[in-house]
Amino acid sequence: MMTFYINKQEEYSRGQLLLRSFFGWIYILIPHAILLVFLTIGAAFVNMITFWIILFTGKYPDWSWNYNVKLLRYNMRVSASMLNLTDVYPEFGLGGSHPEMNFDLPYQEEQSRGRLILRAMFGILMLLPHFIVLYFLQIGAAFVGMIAWFAILFTGKYPEGMFNFVVKFMRWQARVSCWSTFLTPDYPSFTGQVLEGENK
Repeated sequence: MMTFYINKQEEYSRGQLLLRSFFGWIYILIPHAILLVFLTIGAAFVNMITFWIILFTGKYPDWSWNYNVKLLRYNMRVSASMLNLTDVYPEFGLGGSHPEMNFDLPYQEEQSRGRLILRAMFGILMLLPHFIVLYFLQIGAAFVGMIAWFAILFTGKYPEGMFNFVVKFMRWQARVSCWSTFLTPDYPSFTGQVLEGENK
């Protein structure tokens, strides 16, 4: 089962908050986004090849699995920083890590060809309900983030309920991303809660 967690800091730096808010797009978003664009293009080719490998062998190649998991992990590091969930600057690349957050998924070599074809043909339609809900949750997360910004500025703390709301939104997104890239066989649940068997 999926592992996804972000540890809430006891104290947040007001200075880093202001620096990210005004200049984060320069020193965080732009350099990471440039690299992520190329890695995402690479993922498109990787997943195209992976589709045919699974179709003919029923197995998910480990190199493709690792690429997709690491790319998702990298995206989440950057998102967590830009959403002020952490003061730690995100490490670059697929090999990066983060001391207070992680995303992982145990390797599942055996894959169902039937499910693969079903998702390839109707995946977007099947995920449409998730996209609609996530769209509104993203708006909610933006409002929550704005309120939390002032809370951090004045108190140095991220309110726990607000923090958990944003993390649950990211967890929901992660499940949808895993399913759409064939990393998980089961249709994603309509929740951002930690499910039975998952690790926080």
